[in-house]
Amino acid sequence: MEQVKVTRYVTPLREGGSLPGIVEADDLGTYVCKFRGAGQGARVLVAEVVVAGLARLLDVPTPDQVVLDLDPEIARYEADEEVQDLINASTGLNLGIDFLPGSFGYDPTSTPDADLAGRVLWLDAFTANVDRSWRNPNLLVWRGTLQAIDHGASLYFHHSWSGGPGDPARFAAQPYDASEHILRGFAAPAVAQDADLAARLTDETLVQVLADVPDAWLEPVPGAETPDALRERYVAFLAARRDGGRAWLPVGAVGMEAGA
Repeated sequence: MEQVKVTRYVTPLREGGSLPGIVEADDLGTYVCKFRGAGQGARVLVAEVVVAGLARLLDVPTPDQVVLDLDPEIARYEADEEVQDLINASTGLNLGIDFLPGSFGYDPTSTPDADLAGRVLWLDAFTANVDRSWRNPNLLVWRGTLQAIDHGASLYFHHSWSGGPGDPARFAAQPYDASEHILRGFAAPAVAQDADLAARLTDETLVQVLADVPDAWLEPVPGAETPDALRERYVAFLAARRDGGRAWLPVGAVGMEAGA
C-alpha cells in the first residue's frame, strides 16, 4: 500500500472503543486513521487490510487504504489527553482509510442490490466477521453505492496465536452465526454465488492480499517468528476455509425475506 505522512489530526470519531480519528496527510488526502496503539493493537489493522483486499477480489466496494506514518509531534497540538496518549502509543505506521465525504449510514429499511448484499454476507461468513449487525451495520452509502467498512472484528483466529500456531482445519469447520447480521435475509444470493466467489480467492490472490500488510504489524508468535511466516499462516487459514466444508455458509437464513 501507498505510505503517506500525517500532517494534521483533525477530530476524533467517538464511536466504539478504539477512538479512530480524522487526519490529513501530505498527499492532500483525508483519512480515517485506525491507530496501532488502540484496542487490540496491530492485529485489528491486519484484519482491516486483509478483509478489504478480499472484498476487492469479490467486487464488494470498500474504501481505499493507505499506510499512515504518524509523528508523535502531532500530539503536541492536541488538548485532549486521551488523544495525546493514543497518538504517542501509535508512533510509526498506522492504517488510513479513505474518508468518503457525503457518505451516510446504510438504512436497513432500504433494499440493496441482492447480489452485492449476498457477496457482503458471504465475505463476512468467510472471514468470521461478527460486527455487521443491526446495532452496528458498518455499511455506508456513498455516491449511490453500498460500501463495506470496519473489518477489524474479522479473522478472530489470530487473537489466539500467542499460545501456538493454531489449527486451520478448526477455522475451516467453524460455523457462522448470521442471525444478527444486518443482511441475513440475503443468504440465498450468498449461497448461490459461493462457487464463483471461492474461485476468485486462489492461493496466488491470497498471497497478494497478505503482501499488502506492513511487516511492522505482523508481530512474531510461536512457530511464526517472521512477517513472511505469519503471512503464510494467514494464507493457510483462509485457504482451509475456502477448501473445506461449507458449515460456515449462512444457510440458516435462507428463505427469510430480504431486510427482515
